[in-house]
Amino acid sequence: MAPQSILVDKREGYHAITLNRPDKLNSFNEEMHALLKTALAEAADDADCRAVLLTGAGKGFCAGQDLGDRVNPDFGPPDLSDTIGRLYNPLIRQMKALPMPVVCAVNGVAAGAGANIALACDIVVAARSAKFIQAFAKIGLLPDSGGTYFLPRLVGDARARGLALLGEPLLADKAEEWGLIWKAVDDDRLMDEAHALAGHFATQPTIGLSYIKQALQASHDNSLDAQLELERELQGKAGRTPDYAEGARAFMEKRKPRFTGRA
Repeated sequence: MAPQSILVDKREGYHAITLNRPDKLNSFNEEMHALLKTALAEAADDADCRAVLLTGAGKGFCAGQDLGDRVNPDFGPPDLSDTIGRLYNPLIRQMKALPMPVVCAVNGVAAGAGANIALACDIVVAARSAKFIQAFAKIGLLPDSGGTYFLPRLVGDARARGLALLGEPLLADKAEEWGLIWKAVDDDRLMDEAHALAGHFATQPTIGLSYIKQALQASHDNSLDAQLELERELQGKAGRTPDYAEGARAFMEKRKPRFTGRA
């Protein structure tokens, strides 16, 4: 029996999800899309899950779309708009809507849609040997899976154009320097760092963190007045959570808070 293309390790307070097609650099086929969708939905529905860690098996994080799953000379050109609309766009929306932090551990090459799936996560740590490649231009395509949205917001217009139009590899250290990712770490420390981050988020005020995610995401399109109003609204909700009450008590009592992440 072939191994599952998605592995889920349910740890205390978080789910670790591994893309598991290492012989294909974890490139996506229809089965992997379906299994990842299910894994993310299970994390969202698990009351004990307060963070998600996403990584890849083997030497790469994800090489994007498995072209062998789309190119069939007997049926003419593939309808890539169907692939994007049915698979990749729903995946990015699902990831961005998760009510908890998503940590991505980029253990090797992240190319094409694989790079942009990593950028859809909240905290990205990468092995120093990892590379981010907007490979689309090399085969006559444009960045998808949010690439044209994330890149200019993360690194600015000039660098976004260079990355997208040239398709040159960007090493992890440079990606950190440019603000594309949170941190580059030595290869042998990557998974320890990623699990430590996920474990940290599993002890934090999950609802408050979800409001931070919501506010930051909305800020891209809001005016200052609209953003101030959103902050007011979300802060009102956050102030009524048990975790805020616990955080305030712990601060006054000079002790470490014991957050539950529950409403």
